[in-house]
Amino acid sequence: MSVAKRVIACLDIRAGKVVKSVRFVDTKDIGDAIEFARRYNDEGVDELLFLDINASHERRRTAVELAARVADELFIPFTVGGGIASADVAGEILRTGADKVAVNSGAVRDPSLITAIAERYGSQACVLSVDAKRSDGTFEVVVDGGRVPTGRDAVAWATEAVRRGAGEVLVNSIDRDGTKLGFDLEMTSAIAEAVDVPVIASGGASSAEDFVTLFRGTPADAGLAASIFHYRELTIPDVKRALDRAGIAVRPAEAFRSSQGRG
Repeated sequence: MSVAKRVIACLDIRAGKVVKSVRFVDTKDIGDAIEFARRYNDEGVDELLFLDINASHERRRTAVELAARVADELFIPFTVGGGIASADVAGEILRTGADKVAVNSGAVRDPSLITAIAERYGSQACVLSVDAKRSDGTFEVVVDGGRVPTGRDAVAWATEAVRRGAGEVLVNSIDRDGTKLGFDLEMTSAIAEAVDVPVIASGGASSAEDFVTLFRGTPADAGLAASIFHYRELTIPDVKRALDRAGIAVRPAEAFRSSQGRG
């Protein structure tokens, strides 16, 4: 039996509000994080990802308080990322009820962070989030919300991170972010074929067909989108119906609607 592909909604957070940008710039507020979380929970999204987009740049911790509020509202798995620079902070977030933490800039600066989180809380709780852009025929890792290039190859970095204990890899294409040009299939495939853990593709989705193309054309385990869901240009059920019609295994959108709690 095929493993069901996942549809994930991403909530970029700044000061408790959901924000949206294009290629990581021109950011604007679009609503309350908890209200969005409730809506996606009701629509039957498979998972939610909350990213504090300025946490690393401003050297702040991710808001543990937000994670606690989200845990009180949701019946579905969720991940929190942004500014996580120690296993202690990761532990605080996980103890509030988050299922996973996503590490990005902090892990690039100190790769031992991945090992520390995985050893304490399990690899399944540690997601490597990779922000990458095309550069001279390769995919270059950038940090601090897309502001600082590192010169590191994204495929090599993902491979190293998995070796250190990351249990999942989120591939964020800066070139496609907010553009509605479709997922970066080449970048997603390159990383997914190099690691033996689930890979989430992010950046560029504009239609349900983009998700179909992603899963038909790459080994990705999940597709993530933000603006098309936030602005109701596309709903979670729209995507899942399209995947089902294409013969791609997916969990029904109604699966969570009768849930009574997270435990």
